[in-house]
Amino acid sequence: MVVARREAGGTTPPPPIDDIQLLAALRAADRRASEALYERSRPVVTRTLNRLLGRNDPEHQDLFQQTMVEIVRAIDRYRGECPLDAWIATLAAHLIYKHIRHRKVERRVLSDVLPFEPVAAEQPAHSAALRSTIDRVCGHLAEIDPGRAWAFLLHDVHGHDLREIAQILSISPAAAQSRLVRGRKELHERIAADPELAGELERTEGRG
Repeated sequence: MVVARREAGGTTPPPPIDDIQLLAALRAADRRASEALYERSRPVVTRTLNRLLGRNDPEHQDLFQQTMVEIVRAIDRYRGECPLDAWIATLAAHLIYKHIRHRKVERRVLSDVLPFEPVAAEQPAHSAALRSTIDRVCGHLAEIDPGRAWAFLLHDVHGHDLREIAQILSISPAAAQSRLVRGRKELHERIAADPELAGELERTEGRG
């Protein structure tokens, strides 16, 4: 038997709302549903911003607020064709991508969004070598057509499927697949043409 956890005041908190119940409650203007949507969306949006923009970007908080507003405005378009968290992440990624496309630092952002932490000076030498390898891969990625680079990052690094990538980049699924294939091919060719990097990647795989 599952026993509900009681809050400090002795009252039992309400059970979590599933996606269908949440949508129905939102359409009925249930205030509790609005609060539930915010709490449900907040970690997903934060995680997506951190992955695609970086934690320290000066516009992080502004984009967070814009995304939360857009979720409320667009929630009626959600039809349950995918998990709500995936829908929220896709919408957030689309807004982030549109924002970055209007910035002059897009290529720098492309090289900053791979999910690796800096290597501290006291860490072993092979960790420093890994950081150097990652930096070299980022350098090649930044030289690829931005649309292809984003398709590669969204799919191979961040795990979005082609349908989600199409929505994020405002293109067709076929175009998303084409960009992904071409971006991946170009990156592999660039790495193959960089003997030092190719050798380091082989050594890194050997250590694994």
